[in-house]
Amino acid sequence: MTEVDQLLRDLGHPGAPTELFALAGCLLLAFGLCWLAGRRQPPESVWFGRGIIDGLLFPLLALIFTYSAILLLAQHQKIVLLKIALPVLISLAGIRFLARVFTLVFPGSAVARLVERLFSWLAWIAAVLWIVGLLPLVMEQMDDIHFAFGKSKVSLLVIVQGILSAGAVLVATLWISAALERKVLRDAVHDLSLRKVAASAIRAVLLLVGLLFALSAVGVDLTALSVLGGAVGVGLGFGLQKLAANYISGFVILFERSLRIGDTVRVDAFEGVVVDIKTRYTLIRSLAGRESIVPNEKLITERIENLSLADPRILVTTEVTVGYDSDVDAVQAILVDAARTTARVIEDPAPAARLLKFGADGLEFALQFWISDPMNGQTNVKSDVNLKILKGLREAGIDIPYPQRVVRILGDAAISSGTAATG
Repeated sequence: MTEVDQLLRDLGHPGAPTELFALAGCLLLAFGLCWLAGRRQPPESVWFGRGIIDGLLFPLLALIFTYSAILLLAQHQKIVLLKIALPVLISLAGIRFLARVFTLVFPGSAVARLVERLFSWLAWIAAVLWIVGLLPLVMEQMDDIHFAFGKSKVSLLVIVQGILSAGAVLVATLWISAALERKVLRDAVHDLSLRKVAASAIRAVLLLVGLLFALSAVGVDLTALSVLGGAVGVGLGFGLQKLAANYISGFVILFERSLRIGDTVRVDAFEGVVVDIKTRYTLIRSLAGRESIVPNEKLITERIENLSLADPRILVTTEVTVGYDSDVDAVQAILVDAARTTARVIEDPAPAARLLKFGADGLEFALQFWISDPMNGQTNVKSDVNLKILKGLREAGIDIPYPQRVVRILGDAAISSGTAATG
């Protein structure tokens, strides 16, 4: 008789209805506790998720209640159904934990979704093997498969256990760092850039410590990593100079706060708002929707214009040409009034109109005005001012001349030569 046949026969034992009612009671009790505790929890909670049973708490409570029921009923009857529920709930708890942490730490990441689905398949396969009783046999076969690494041999079972242990520790580390960022840094650190660098540093330290614990739990000799660390240091010194410089520059920018998220900057004639500061590069988004990825080393070693660092006010200039017979005082009044009546133009410093020069086509004026929100764009406010200038000049009857050129023909010889040429 196979393990599956034995399992199906055991499911028909007289105590199966009692187990079924006990399992239903455990699930209902876990759901009730989750419903009472999770009604006001945020949707990104790892414990509760988007729904009552979508988080880690429901399968964890159900697992605890089910195991308690096994201990109580085992004294009076045979246990089969509840033992089948144990691996199912364990797999569900692991899947929920991984899914909720990845959703919190890497929202919208395709790689995170792929890892979640891969782990889900492996967890359910392990649960099925556990239920049918084939898991010990599979583990024995995996333990017989060895791989040689230098002078040592490692079994496939040890490698899988190490990957699972390291993965569990790293996921728990990501959860702890995300919880610290949301509950501690959000209240303690108000500056967004400083909060980001603190969260990145905490996550890096926790990941390193978690990885070391995972490797130690698997049985890896950590003293052997010193050689690897030396090799990595040499590689950073020679082959990864630019990469290391960008990473160090990123931390310098975040600590010094010379650039902050939300600042309007100009880098190599590209002007935009700092959207994000990564450890290797800074993402700048222009008002036209284009995004520029600037290496952090460039922001440290070259001249960068930060339009939001000290004073967000900037000067905007627009030029206009009128005819020579125009009233200069009236033109200046129209220009200044056009700037003052535009919404985004500030009153201090006040707009000013200046006569620049006597041009070839007319009198050239320059209107200078200040705005305090350059992140909302300069072209749009300049267009609004120009439209009001055009309307004001037309209502006042002031001529905006076309380009003019005078052609003079001197003497009869020039006329006759011109006639001969045409003939």
